[in-house]
Amino acid sequence: MIRLVCILIGYLFGLFQTSYIIGRMNGIDIRNYGSGNAGTTNMMRTLGRKAGLLTFAGDCLKCIFAIILVRLLFGRTYADMMPLLSFYTAAGVILGHNFPFYLNFRGGKGIAATAGLVIAFDPIMTVLGVITFFGTVLLTGYVSLGSLLVYAGILIELVVLGQMGHFHMTQGRLIELYLVALALALLAVWEHRGNIARLKNGTERKAHLFGKKK
Repeated sequence: MIRLVCILIGYLFGLFQTSYIIGRMNGIDIRNYGSGNAGTTNMMRTLGRKAGLLTFAGDCLKCIFAIILVRLLFGRTYADMMPLLSFYTAAGVILGHNFPFYLNFRGGKGIAATAGLVIAFDPIMTVLGVITFFGTVLLTGYVSLGSLLVYAGILIELVVLGQMGHFHMTQGRLIELYLVALALALLAVWEHRGNIARLKNGTERKAHLFGKKK
């Protein structure tokens, strides 16, 4: 039951669609422009770097705030499984972000929300995630590839740190944590299926995060 509560709390936070709100403030529905994705990269390409950074911040923070709220509400009662509940909460945020009911279930891909999960979850994973993402984007120019490699890193890091006792949970709950993370990774792969196809045939558009604003 507590798992479902955390997913529901996360979903409600995920419904705050930063890119959609910023887009409407600029007189557009971002889902009708560019790639059609309500996320950071499409906002940056459509409305500029400032709009993209605001989108990233909003989507990242909503996951951080959701996890903080769950920790405040249930931290004492469920202290022995809080890392697991944090992931369930983040899963809810990502589902709310990707599939907002009031926007006909057309949202983003959940990568900025995932960044919020990593930041709120563990400092070691945060540092590794930053290195993986920005290293990949700087070397290749592909945000989608960086995002997918971050998820691969999350899975590896969770297993390594978990088996080292870093999360202080029983083996059964660790396995459950790994499975939740795997489900989120598979969702990310599904959401990026078009990007993966374009990466394979060499037509994926590059993003110059630190280049001059067009």
